[in-house]
Amino acid sequence: MPIIAPAGERLRERIARARHQVYALELGQHAADRSGRLGDRLDAVNHYIAATVGDRLAGFISVTPAGHAGYSVDKYFTRSELPFEVDGGLHEVRLLTVMPGFRSSGLAAALMLAAFRWIESQGGTRIVAIGRREVKRMYLRCGLRDAGKTVEAGAVNYDLMHAAVAELRGVLDGMDPLVGRIEGTVDWRLGVSLRKPAGCFHGGAFFDAIGPGFQDLGRHRDIINADVLDAWYPPAPEVVGALREHLPWLARTSPPTDCAGLVAAISSARGVPEAEVLVGAGSSDLIFRAFPRWLNRRSRVLLLDPTYGEYAHVLGKVIGCGIERFPLRREENHDVDLERLRERIASGPDLVVLVNPNSPTGRVLGRGEVESLVAAAPGRTLVWVDETYIDFTGGSVERLVGRHGNLVVCKSMSKAYALSGMRVAYLVASRHRVDELRAVTPPWVVGLPSQVAAVKALACPDYYERRWRATSRLRESLAGKLRGFGWDVVPGCANFLLAHLPPDGPTAAELAEACRDHGLFIRDAVAMGGGLGDRAVRIAVKDPGTQRRMIEILARILASGVPPGGGRTGGPG
Repeated sequence: MPIIAPAGERLRERIARARHQVYALELGQHAADRSGRLGDRLDAVNHYIAATVGDRLAGFISVTPAGHAGYSVDKYFTRSELPFEVDGGLHEVRLLTVMPGFRSSGLAAALMLAAFRWIESQGGTRIVAIGRREVKRMYLRCGLRDAGKTVEAGAVNYDLMHAAVAELRGVLDGMDPLVGRIEGTVDWRLGVSLRKPAGCFHGGAFFDAIGPGFQDLGRHRDIINADVLDAWYPPAPEVVGALREHLPWLARTSPPTDCAGLVAAISSARGVPEAEVLVGAGSSDLIFRAFPRWLNRRSRVLLLDPTYGEYAHVLGKVIGCGIERFPLRREENHDVDLERLRERIASGPDLVVLVNPNSPTGRVLGRGEVESLVAAAPGRTLVWVDETYIDFTGGSVERLVGRHGNLVVCKSMSKAYALSGMRVAYLVASRHRVDELRAVTPPWVVGLPSQVAAVKALACPDYYERRWRATSRLRESLAGKLRGFGWDVVPGCANFLLAHLPPDGPTAAELAEACRDHGLFIRDAVAMGGGLGDRAVRIAVKDPGTQRRMIEILARILASGVPPGGGRTGGPG
């Protein structure tokens, strides 16, 4: 398998000899040199990326960054002739070369991608290249644009091409099959990830109305953030009281390094051994910490579909695992077919992810049903159960970890304990798995105000259980109102509802856009997978007064009709 990596000094010497072989002897662009080497003044600043197979140089490409040394295109064109501005963000791609014996291997595309990712990671804003006319089509397929200018160098004709990095990113984002083939055929050691890290959209568009710099925090009273699933109720009074009384000290003081007090509180409240508990700054922290330790590009992972999007993002975009989907059908209320799922799990994927209750469907599996799925898994198959919303309905399986060594339970305290802003979560797993992850856990992983808030919250079960029961009543009230609009509302059990809009009304995107003009933010669920289509929305449960406002806003919008595109009028948000 070819290795793609930056070229060190020894490889740069071999590249100089390969340049002579190809560009002097093979192409006749330069006169032959007795030294058998070919170089130029830009070699002092060029960044070379090489492909090697064993001890053989298979190919290379060069990137010339911005700087006082200039570019090779300066030999052929004045700056005024170039169809773009030359500034500190311009990088030149040069010398794309694949050696004889490797020219049908696809290495040219891999080297081009390597150069682009290196430039992108350095903050480059535009790429220029002069490419041999015989391979011009490959440059154009990669997203470069023909500048309509040609130059002759010896016996070779070159065409000037260029593109903004943002344009190339757009092209590359649509070439996932190509990137996947490169991932499977080269050993990528560039020091820059092959895939650009991409964010997973979670909602939270309401912060557009507040301002990313928190310029107008008071606006939270005027907007309804039903696009995220934060609690509609405040944290327990004991939590708020402790933070209010001690906040100056909490803000300036380093927390316990290993979160020992928080681990002990979780152990006591949930009935699990301390040695099986690992805490994190939210469930995303635990997912990003654990999955790359346990999985790689050869791993096979089974996901419910639809389900929480962070999992597909981490597994597919960050790690590059093979993802298999288990569809949840609308005609079955998005319930899990246990027999079929047990069969899929028994086939032995490396990891199974169960979000229970599931988001965005709100459907739940009982404790016995989850245990039957864990029991169906071969010993080498990990079963990860995300119980972010389980407290709203009961039935946690975290105490079963002692019986099933391949079970891992992830518990966020964000939603049920009204601590989303505090970022506190934990997982329960076998001791050896927890020990493995503790070794890569940074000190002070959870801030001191967050640790104190979580410990105080766990000591107030009566307060939260009352709130969870109230959430159930509010959810049923909201479901009834939404059904009054003719919506198909999926029966849920957590603090949100999934609803399918009628075919003769607005799409989810149009409705969500129109709602923003009224300060109401709801989630268009089209990107959440599972064939939900363009008429599925997810809405968070809120307090009674806020839910009345939500229904009034929706009623006004639906009564007036929603124009194509959502009818944005430039109002709030």
